[in-house]
Amino acid sequence: MKLTASDIVAYIDQLPKNRTYTYINPKTKGIIKIVEVRKPEGPILFKRYNPNKGETLFMAKEESISSEMVWRVANSFFPNQPINIDRILGGSYNTRSVLETLIAHTPQFYYCYPGRIESIRSKSIIKKGHKHLMWCPENPHVLGQMYKTETDIVVSEVPNVDVFYDRVFLPEEVIDTELDINLQRRHSQIQVALIKIGQQLGFRTWIAQNDKGVIYNNKPVGEMDSVIRSLRDEQLISAFEEAYNAAKFIDCIWFKNGNLMPAVMEVEHSTGVRSGLTRMKDLQNAIPSFLTRYVIVAPDEDRNKVFKEANRSQFHSLDVRYFPYSAVEELYSLCQRRKIQGITEKFLDSFMEPTFGLIG
Repeated sequence: MKLTASDIVAYIDQLPKNRTYTYINPKTKGIIKIVEVRKPEGPILFKRYNPNKGETLFMAKEESISSEMVWRVANSFFPNQPINIDRILGGSYNTRSVLETLIAHTPQFYYCYPGRIESIRSKSIIKKGHKHLMWCPENPHVLGQMYKTETDIVVSEVPNVDVFYDRVFLPEEVIDTELDINLQRRHSQIQVALIKIGQQLGFRTWIAQNDKGVIYNNKPVGEMDSVIRSLRDEQLISAFEEAYNAAKFIDCIWFKNGNLMPAVMEVEHSTGVRSGLTRMKDLQNAIPSFLTRYVIVAPDEDRNKVFKEANRSQFHSLDVRYFPYSAVEELYSLCQRRKIQGITEKFLDSFMEPTFGLIG
C-alpha cells in the first residue's frame, strides 16, 4: 500500500473543525485549532496557542503546513512500521509536531514507543525509544481521538541518508526561456541520477539530444561515462527510422547488452505529462513488438496528475509506471553508498509504481 499526501490531507479534513486538539506529548502545553484544509494536497492552515499563558484563539497567528511537508511524511509511511516524524523532517519545519498531532487524531494512525537499539563498544542494548507514529490501515480507531499502541518492534537508527549532486550548469543554448530555471536544473539533476543508476546496474543511457549540452561536474552530460553518443549505434533503434525520430528527444532510455531496453523514461518536472506519454507512445508504435518499461519520472506531488494522464485510453498499451523523485533519489543514494551488483533489472520494479487501472 502507498500513502500519499492527498490521503493524509483527506484524513485530516475529516477531523471536526469546531474543536481543538492537544499534542501527543502531554508536556507540550498548547492546543491546536484547524482553520482550513485545502485539498487535495494542502496546505493545512491552523492556529496554536497556550491558554495557561493567557493566550487565546483570537490572539494566535495563522500558520500553515505545506504540501511539501505532507509529502515528505507520506513518503515515509509503510503499513505497521513506526516512523519518527522529528527524524524524517529534522529541523526543517517548526510545525512538524502539529502535523504529527493531527495525523494521530485520524483513525488509521497510532502513536507508539518502539525500543531503540544502542550499540556501544560492540555491545548492543535495547533502550526506551522515542515517540513514533504507526500507520495501521487495517485497524482503525475512533476519529478525533488519539490511541497509543504497544509494539515489539525495535529501531536501529542509521545516519540520515542524503543525495549529493555536483554543480549543474545550463548553457544558454539548452535553456528554455519560458520555463523556470530552477525547474530545468532539477530536471537535469534527475537525469544525472538516472545515468548514475543505469551505470551501476550495467546499463548504457541515452539522454535526449537537446539535453546533452548541460554541464555536470564541468563536463557535458553527453560526454559522461556510459552515456550513448548516437542512437544510430543502437541496433534496437537504428533499424527503424521512425523509432529513431521518436527516441532522440526522449529524456532517458536505458540499453543493455545490445538487445535489451530496460526502460524508456520521461522526466516530467518542467513539461506536461501528456507530451512525455505521447513521445513514448510514438516510440512504441515504431517498435510495437518490443518489451520494455515505459516510465514517467516526476515529483512526488505530481502523482495524481501522472496517474490521471497515464490512464487515458490512448496510453493504455504503454502500461505506464510511475518513478517518483523520492524513489529515484533513494535508489541513487543506494548506488552512491554501495557498489550494488549481481541483481536483475526486476530490481527496478521495487522502486516503480504501476499506474494502469488506478487513479492516484
